[in-house]
This record gives sequence, C-alpha cells and structure tokens, in this order.
Amino acid sequence: MGKIAILFAGQGDQYPGMGKELYEKYHVAREIFDLCDGIRPGTIDQCFAGTEAELRQTVNTQPCLFAMELAAAAVLWEQGVRPDALAGFSLGEVTAATVAGIFDRETGFRLVCRRGEWMQQAAERYDTAMTAVVKLPQEAVEALCGQYTGVYPVNYNCPGQITVAGLTAEMADFAAAVKAAGGRAIPLKVTGGFHSPFMAEAAAAFRDELKKVELSAPAIPLYSNVTAARYAGDAAALLSAQIKSPVQWERIIRNLLAEGVDTFIEIGPGRTLSGMVRKISGEVRAVGYSEYLGEVISC
Repeated sequence: MGKIAILFAGQGDQYPGMGKELYEKYHVAREIFDLCDGIRPGTIDQCFAGTEAELRQTVNTQPCLFAMELAAAAVLWEQGVRPDALAGFSLGEVTAATVAGIFDRETGFRLVCRRGEWMQQAAERYDTAMTAVVKLPQEAVEALCGQYTGVYPVNYNCPGQITVAGLTAEMADFAAAVKAAGGRAIPLKVTGGFHSPFMAEAAAAFRDELKKVELSAPAIPLYSNVTAARYAGDAAALLSAQIKSPVQWERIIRNLLAEGVDTFIEIGPGRTLSGMVRKISGEVRAVGYSEYLGEVISC
C-alpha cells in the first residue's frame, strides 16, 4: 500500500470566504480559528469577509492562510487521516512545521504573523514583483534571468514552470524576452519578490525570532523548501533561509515519490500544488483536502 503526503499551500490562491465552511461545520476547526483570532483580532473577519486587495497584502495573507490550513489539517486528523510525510510551499512550510510538532499551534501562528510583517516590510523596501514562466526549460529561464541585474529564478515548481522574482523596472523587459524565447510570463497575485535576495533582511529577522523559541524534532517526516530533503539538524536555519532561497518544489515531490508516496492531499484554498504534482507524475493521485475529507467521511 502506498503512502500519503499532505502538502500545505503558499500565497496566491487566497480568496475572501476561505475556511468559512470549515468554521461553521467542524468544532475543531472553529477552535483553531478562534485561537488565531484571539492572538490577532480580525483574522476571522479577514478570512471570511476581507477584500481581495486586503488578502493580497502579505501581512494579512500569511496569518489568514495559516489559520485556514491549520484548521483543515485538524479536521483531517479528527477524521483519522495520518500522513506519512509533510511538505509546504513557502508559507505552507511553517504550517507543515506546526503540524509536524516543531512548535505548538500558538507559537506557529505568532511566528507566521511576524514572518508576514517582515516580508511585507521587505516588499515595501524594494519595488519588486513575481511572475510564473511557463513553456521554457529550467536552463533557459536561468539564462534569461542572468541577463538582468535584479531578476532571479525562485520557485522550481514543476517541469516547464518556474517562478521568477525581480525588480519591477526590469520585469516588463524580462517578460518580453520570455515571449521571444517561446515562453509565457504570467504575473502573480503577490506583493513582493519572495524567495530572493530582496528578502535577506526578513530572513535574518525571522532567524533571530526563532532563536527565542524552543524547537522540537518533527514527529512526522517534513521536507525542506531549501534542501528538498527531510528536515535534519537546525530547523531554525531551514525555516529562515527559505524566505530568501528558491523553493525546490519539484525536487521535493520527486523525493516523496521515491519514498513511496502515491497520494498527495493539498491543504489550501486552491489546487495549485495538486496541479504541479500531476505535471511531475501522472501516476499518482493529487487531490484537495475537501475532496479527500468527503471520501473519508462517506466510508
């Protein structure tokens, strides 16, 4: 029998109303949302009734996504779902670390709030943007980035898709170069050049904050955005470095496949990660948490 991995999404798929059904239907989800709202008043209202523009601000996106994803994970746990491995994309890695037991729920949420603040500050310090490049091989995208002083490949998502972060002043020319090379550049709904050198100050601040927290070894195998391998050693170093380092998502999924994972459950407001998994391997199952939850409950 194959193994199960739960994947936690990052920024980009957020929308007003996310998590409301969980809150209304499951007591354990309501407890998570109430915990988060008690620490950061207004979190529930932003999740359920915030505007798209409000939720697009990193300082709001990260705590709201964390609350929604942790609530969904708690519901899966309540229904008896026990994954063999965990991974999270960017922000999702902090949620995954919380579920893995590196720190408790309250600490995880407080850390996410600070992480969002520092990344928002970095985004405001530099005029940057992110775009997904499709239909070009990895080497071609890297070569195009090398032609600019402030454009970097930052998310290695799946075959034929890499996200790039860069100075807004250079992104239009970069997009034109991508088109000329036969690819397509798709702007993302984020407000900064994440996972790039523009986030160095945020990464350093987050590392200092993690020094104040007692970290435990993960109780469930957890895969790192930075190394694409299982967490080992200094968790604080991995969690802080990923803010300014490329996300090695395709490598993470391939490593999970090599470990025998054949079912991937995405926790998040969208289906972005599931789509990436299917592009990496057409022989596995990748579903959203609500679909999987429906199957578990109906059994």
